[in-house]
Amino acid sequence: GCELTASTKSYTFQVDEEDDSDHILALSVVCLTDGAKDECNVVEVVGRNHENQEIAVPVANLKLSCQPLLSLDNFKLQPPVTFRLAAGSGPVHLAGWHRIMHREDISFEDDDDDLFEED
Repeated sequence: GCELTASTKSYTFQVDEEDDSDHILALSVVCLTDGAKDECNVVEVVGRNHENQEIAVPVANLKLSCQPLLSLDNFKLQPPVTFRLAAGSGPVHLAGWHRIMHREDISFEDDDDDLFEED
């Protein structure tokens, strides 16, 4: 997780470019924490589209008096991705999970031949 505040307005999650594993980052919960004011706190996700252009998408608009927490049901993102506090002073806590899937050098075609033997 990470926390966005008035002094730390963004956090970037990135992986080593030379890592040949597949990475998935999933955002589960965005919530206001102790010390938050009753103001709109807008959290954006900044990433790249299919044309490799930077795009920013608001994913949460939190206010202490009406919506202090938002469940994003494991909203999946492809690193690198930046979380940015576009409005408000926070603190806003973001929580989720990071999955690493290692690519195997073994071909599935070779394994299929062993499963089906002729009688």
